[in-house]
Amino acid sequence: MSTRKGKRQLDPVMWQPSIKRQEKANITVFMAKVRESYGVNVTDYENLYRWSIAEPAAFWDLMWQFAGIIASEKGRQIVANADKMPGARWFPEARLNYAENLLLKSHEDQCAIIFHGENGGSQCLSYGELYRCVSQLAQALRHDGVKPGDRVAGILPNRPESIIAMLATTSLGAIWSSCSPDFGVAGIVDRFSQIGPKVLFIGDGYFFNGKVFDRSNQIAPLLQAMPSIERLALIPVINSFDGANENQVTLWQDYLAGFPNDRPMVFAQLPFDAPLFILYSSGTTGPPKCIVHGIGGTLIQHLKEHRLHTDIHAGDRLFYYTTCGWMMWNWLVSGLASGATLVIYDGSPLYPKADFLFDLIDAYRINVFGVSAKYIDTLKKAAVAPRTTHNLASLRTILSTGSPLAPASFDFVYDSIKSDVCLSSISGGTDIISCFVLGCPILPVRRGEIQCRGLAMKVEVYDEKGQPLQGEKGELVCTAPFPSMPVGFWNDPEQRQYHAAYFEKFPGVWSHGDYVALTDQGGMIIYGRSDAVLNPGGVRIGTAEIYRQVEQIDEVLESLVVGQDYDGDCRLILFVVLRPGLQLNDQLIAAIKQHIRTNASPRHVPALILQVTDIPRTKNGKIVELAVRDIIHGRPIKNQQALANPEALEQFSRLVPLLQ
Repeated sequence: MSTRKGKRQLDPVMWQPSIKRQEKANITVFMAKVRESYGVNVTDYENLYRWSIAEPAAFWDLMWQFAGIIASEKGRQIVANADKMPGARWFPEARLNYAENLLLKSHEDQCAIIFHGENGGSQCLSYGELYRCVSQLAQALRHDGVKPGDRVAGILPNRPESIIAMLATTSLGAIWSSCSPDFGVAGIVDRFSQIGPKVLFIGDGYFFNGKVFDRSNQIAPLLQAMPSIERLALIPVINSFDGANENQVTLWQDYLAGFPNDRPMVFAQLPFDAPLFILYSSGTTGPPKCIVHGIGGTLIQHLKEHRLHTDIHAGDRLFYYTTCGWMMWNWLVSGLASGATLVIYDGSPLYPKADFLFDLIDAYRINVFGVSAKYIDTLKKAAVAPRTTHNLASLRTILSTGSPLAPASFDFVYDSIKSDVCLSSISGGTDIISCFVLGCPILPVRRGEIQCRGLAMKVEVYDEKGQPLQGEKGELVCTAPFPSMPVGFWNDPEQRQYHAAYFEKFPGVWSHGDYVALTDQGGMIIYGRSDAVLNPGGVRIGTAEIYRQVEQIDEVLESLVVGQDYDGDCRLILFVVLRPGLQLNDQLIAAIKQHIRTNASPRHVPALILQVTDIPRTKNGKIVELAVRDIIHGRPIKNQQALANPEALEQFSRLVPLLQ
């Protein structure tokens, strides 16, 4: 067995922003505005953060002004019921439109979207061209009777048409909801049938990993299963649909035909908390919950994260590898409100080669590059070194989310990708369509740590009794309201599901479900999901603590650890996927255990290590520990449609006799 220890472990600070970068950062300008407007001596991030949680109304009021939010009415009141969580209402007198804030007329000639497809297709749309496309589609939707509050859904690859459809929908005050085209019919129906979409946009297929996937056969069963659909607009991606016997189906180009593209748009002006997006919980423990996010909360929170935490300036080129079924797609598209150029890609991130996405950085001069922690780990395991094969001169920030970024992956980024880059691990989720903890362009990057808590997000760590912790592991909570809290769940009029999801554990406090620790420097380390926390001998262990050790072992490509109720205690079971051609033997098992024992503790050492060929994941790439835990305890697995690879569960079922 061999491991990579990383030559930087003795120096936890891996990157420091230059004086010039700090001076030019948006957050530095914002701090000057705070001093000017409120007479507060805010000179660094820690002071700014403390002011933002002490004076949230002042912070969000200034953020509105700083971001230049477009609204027909802002109103005088910043927050009503500020002491209620949930129950606070931000900007209760405001009237605005999300799409209006993204379709910036002042940037008409600037490129808004650069699209690159796996099959080689590419496209560039200026802000002016995007406006005209959205105007045409909005007219078509209005002609079909779409109005504020109606739902419009998309089953789409990550293409310009997806963004156009969302913006046209939201320009009318209707609610947008989407998923990626790799969902099966049952998974789509589980989600969309709950919200009753009036119009459905669908692609006839998609390209992935060098293959063509035809999805035109989904059309008839979807129409049958969801009678609410009055119009199905088909986007010809692979040109597979013949249109036979489908009267409700209209081709994209035909849907737009007859509507002028030079008509000024009329944007529906709606309350700050009017519904904008419906997103879905993973659904691996039951039917997906329909999480409703509001117009203003989504917009102002994304503007804060883009401008202050990610330091996006007008004209910057922003990329995030995502599908339309992940909240990072919504987060990415909001970059238009900061005048960014979105670079979007549809296809496999590893095709035709592991470092293909770095070709896009050089080709399109990407400044902010976002991927999953799993992708970075995959590159590390493949031993690629983009810094030796690519220019990467434009790249100044790398974002990572989806799962905790291991310390060894920090080493890999700075050793093998680029040494002068702000590596910002970020974490939040679908529940808040944004982040609780994330990056900052004026703070150092420390190995294995997320840089900071988000501005005006009163994030703390609680023990099981609801007492605050510092430097110890516990539950990530937020103890004060923030604008991007969900409006509620769909079909949950009394908010019972909503309360149960976030406020049942600690009344009046948002409990997010992450197992974390705050560092002395104000950063955060995430140890996994708190509902998957392991408890051998009464000692709480986060799953990420074990993954961080196992991922250093060259023979292991992936791993999953769960706790099994056994003999009155909890024993740890580690499942590993090995490199092709390798078999787990006693020598490797002993070496893995010794590495965990030496670098973590004896409590972290699994009782059993078993080899599997695949690890079950959600369609967003997150490991599904709870489903495996249910299997080994003989409990049924609900809603396997939420998984990207449900067939992976079969081998765990076959292994159950070994665990008795």
